[in-house]
Amino acid sequence: MISKELLDIICCPETKADLVLEGVHLISTDPKTRRRYRIEDDIPVLLIDESEQMEYDEWKKIMQKHGRAL
Repeated sequence: MISKELLDIICCPETKADLVLEGVHLISTDPKTRRRYRIEDDIPVLLIDESEQMEYDEWKKIMQKHGRAL
């Protein structure tokens, strides 16, 4: 599990946007890139080349769930 302390200091490596924890992924709060980074064995894989770009509607639902303004 990703600790709150770690989540408070890590960010999207591409845009430096905050990340939110959603299941086994970290999701960038940046609306332009909408990056999803996987977590393996409790270690975030923050490599841009290995991330996925989410569809806007899916990303929007997650941001709303986490109380992030769009």
